[in-house]
Order: sequence, then C-alpha cells, then structure tokens
Amino acid sequence: MKKMILLLLALAYTAFAQEPTTPKKMPTRFQTVPFSQAQIVQKGKDKLYCTRCGMTLPMFYKTNYAGDVNGTTEQYCSIHCLAESMSEHNVTNIKVVDTNTLKFIDAKSAWYVVGSKKAGTMSKVSKYAFSTKKDAEAFAKKFSGEIKSFDEVIKLVQANLAKESGMIHKKQAMMAKKGKMMFTKMCKPVDKSFSSVAEAKAYIKTNDICGNIKGKKLQAIALYLNDRNSTK
Repeated sequence: MKKMILLLLALAYTAFAQEPTTPKKMPTRFQTVPFSQAQIVQKGKDKLYCTRCGMTLPMFYKTNYAGDVNGTTEQYCSIHCLAESMSEHNVTNIKVVDTNTLKFIDAKSAWYVVGSKKAGTMSKVSKYAFSTKKDAEAFAKKFSGEIKSFDEVIKLVQANLAKESGMIHKKQAMMAKKGKMMFTKMCKPVDKSFSSVAEAKAYIKTNDICGNIKGKKLQAIALYLNDRNSTK
C-alpha cells in the first residue's frame, strides 16, 4: 500500500510539472483594432496599407486618416502621412477615425488630444481625434495631453514634418537593408518595379513569393523591393 501511494504521488507530481503554463499575452498597440473593425475606404489590391509608408492600416487604425487626391480616396496610418500627402497634393474631404467609436468623422471639426501617454504613430508625440470636446477632455484627463483643433494640430505636424520625415527615412533605410537579406533567403525572385511600399506588400501577399510572412518582416521586404527601384 505504501509503495502504491508513493507511486501515485510521483505520477501526480510529474503531471503537474509537465503541465504547460498559460502563455502571457503579447502587448498590443493602443492604435490596433481587429481587421473586422477597421473601416477601409480606399480601393485596390493594396487597400490594407497606408499609401505613403505602407504600414498595415488596422494595426494603426485609431490614428487613420482618409482624403481625396485627384478624385481617388487615399487612406493613411497617421496625420504625419496625411501631411506628407498634403505637401504634394491638394487633399480634400479629409476624415479621421474617432478614437472611441472607430468611425470616420470630419477631421476639421474633430477635437484632438496631443501628447498623451498613449503611443504616437510615425511620431513621438501622439495625436488622437474625437468627435466631441467632452470625449477629448475625458481622454486627456485619463492619459494627459492638450486639447487642440485640426488647424492647430496640422500646423504642428507641418512644422516638424521635415525633421520627422528624415528620422523615419533613416529607420526605413535600415529596415530595407534587413529586408534585402530576408528577401534573398526567403523569397522567390521578383523582376518588377513598384510605385509604393503598399503596392510591394500587396504583391508579396497576393503572389505568395515569401511564404506566410507578416508584420515587420513583410514591411522590411516591401521597403527593400520599393527602394530597389531607385538603384536599378
């Protein structure tokens, strides 16, 4: 009987020791929403990606903007990318995602919280939009930040656009170098030029040239393929 009890205790301990622990959940960006909750208003095979930088729109959805350029609706991951587009085109009918409702609203009548504790997109200084001043004040009370209008925010972004763009381009150049190495190891040869990072990402996914890649790897390889055009 004693041997039987010891055997049962040993088996119980072994089962407990080998039982898998519950994995910790990976941190999620505040800006991120499930793909099913993201409203994508632009068209085309590359519609899931920012027209300027190529970043995946649902991953930064709470800072998304949209605007019409030459009769075509473009969607951006951030006000930084919107400002870049505005520096080159006449962008009209500008809309922004309401942080609370996740719906697009008129950007010029929205209220913004600038410099909250929540992370920014394409900028160290965060900028989140709300349909009412009351909602913006509640967010600022919880996460800090200053309440501003669209005109105030876009002027702030435009004033720092050259500096921030320079920093971003340096980071993108470093990612593109890593993307080249990954492309050589993981992907099928591609003899094609791309007009944007978004187009390159869509081509990679649609044609399955690099397997089931996503996230930073997909962004890095797309940056390389897009930058490769200028070196040919």
